[in-house]
Amino acid sequence: MYSRIIAGTMTWGSWGKQLSKKEMIAMMHHCIENDITTFDHADIYGNYENESEFGDAFAESGIGREDLQLISKCGIQMTKGRDNKAKHYQYDKAYIIWSVEQSLQKLQTDYLDLLLLHRPSPLMQPEEVAQAIQTLLKDGKIKQFGVSNFTPSQIALIETSVPVTANQVEFSLTHVDCMYDGTFDDCLIEKRMAMAWSPLGSYFREDDERKSRLAKILPKLEEKYGATTDQLLLAWLLKHPAKVHPVVGTTNKERLLKANRATVMNLALEDWFILLETSQGSRVP
Repeated sequence: MYSRIIAGTMTWGSWGKQLSKKEMIAMMHHCIENDITTFDHADIYGNYENESEFGDAFAESGIGREDLQLISKCGIQMTKGRDNKAKHYQYDKAYIIWSVEQSLQKLQTDYLDLLLLHRPSPLMQPEEVAQAIQTLLKDGKIKQFGVSNFTPSQIALIETSVPVTANQVEFSLTHVDCMYDGTFDDCLIEKRMAMAWSPLGSYFREDDERKSRLAKILPKLEEKYGATTDQLLLAWLLKHPAKVHPVVGTTNKERLLKANRATVMNLALEDWFILLETSQGSRVP
């Protein structure tokens, strides 16, 4: 249902490349033509403006609604883009429903394929969340419900009242906590869809000891697999048995092509562990 590589839209607007409508349309077509059919949004992106810009482009793109999947998130109340005194999370029934209706209006669609609660709140009430989700499912405004950045226990809390089908978390070669804290075990046990934001991690953002270690080993693997660094970083992530869907945020068309090609790479078992050990700076116990 969802493409293995998901196009992340966070940097399409004012938080990044500030793509024009024409550029957004071209980006949508490029993704779909290369089997990247799922687009990841959140209401807050671009200070609550990205969804509208994407929706305006989508309406003129000529792309059929059945040819793509739209994911969005709700729950974060920011002080930019809205008249809030403090950043906070809001998950009452009325607000969740209102947020989805706003996203549908902005994206110019009748439904979301997947709605995610963006981050857990210490004040979440599972019954309240469930009432909203059940209403949205019944009315056909969302097809599936999931969460983002939730721990297994936080998911279990929500599942006392409503099933959770997906979890989107930070995961990369430089951020591996979800392999060890039960997050991916939970996805495998419960057959939840696992998604990874920031799938390339800090490699291209930070010059630190970890990057120095990886930079020594990656060229050898690039030659061995005929791949680029970003493809190897994605191939490492894609090998995990949770069948993780990377949310790739680039607006570079060539890098998107490379990302999709990474889905057919298969790192050798020892190479996977060599990369893990190099990133961690220590041997596997």
